[in-house]
Amino acid sequence: MSMSRLSGVDDLNEMYESIILDHYRNPRNLKKLASPDLEKDVNNPFCGDELSIQLNIENDVVTDLSVSGNGCAISQSSGSLLAESVINLTKIQILELIVNVRKMMRGEDISEEIRDSLGDIEALEGVKKFPVRIKCALLGWTGLEDLIQD
Repeated sequence: MSMSRLSGVDDLNEMYESIILDHYRNPRNLKKLASPDLEKDVNNPFCGDELSIQLNIENDVVTDLSVSGNGCAISQSSGSLLAESVINLTKIQILELIVNVRKMMRGEDISEEIRDSLGDIEALEGVKKFPVRIKCALLGWTGLEDLIQD
């Protein structure tokens, strides 16, 4: 691998770390909803991560969402990225997004078009190098999937 390619990879990793830390330190949509249509608490008993997901839905579209909790930087930043990504999406679109996030986290092939559609969520891809942390990153996504499928 050339030095310029290495530098590009390092820059990308640094950008992704910056996104994850920003979402951990400044989580999006942290506020509690006054009267959520759906809510679910999820946890990862192996590391103690906890998330509370609340959402409002109108005509099958998520109109507002809150994700709050305690835990590691990966679970909390992933929850924040989730919260920022699913407002104004339909349940079907959210389920498709969750499938693609899960594929990315497991290192499965996804098209460039799908990769581009993930936006900042792609910052979580590096977690796949640490299999024990994948559950942390997917905690909110799995909880949201369960919530909208119930």
